[in-house]
Amino acid sequence: MARAFGQKACRDGLTAYFVTAAQMFRELELARADGSYARRVRELAQVDALIVDDWAMAPLVDAERRGFLEICDERYQTKATLLTSQLPVAKWHAQIGDPTVADSILDRLVHTAHRIELQGESMRKKRGGKDGEK
Repeated sequence: MARAFGQKACRDGLTAYFVTAAQMFRELELARADGSYARRVRELAQVDALIVDDWAMAPLVDAERRGFLEICDERYQTKATLLTSQLPVAKWHAQIGDPTVADSILDRLVHTAHRIELQGESMRKKRGGKDGEK
């Protein structure tokens, strides 16, 4: 469903970027190492629809939470940020870690959010095949 929102944004002439949280944090880490961090944050901040898959699957380390706060701060009330997660929103604060940074991130994301909570079995499981095998 998240990819469909991104495709629709592109069909409407907007930009979209789909990335897993782990990949985004690796990109930011590499950008810090090669000196392109500010440019990478700016690129992520400017895309019309940033879609981050598998959000909060693992606890965030300091560099990840601070980098994501920068991105959220730049995007706040100007661009769409779509997060997908297996983890309920109520548990995100603990996964983010630092309470102050977690409050800042969630304040920028949650209070203007439209939440879609899916119920039922995974479509991967229903379709079978490689991803749905037991």
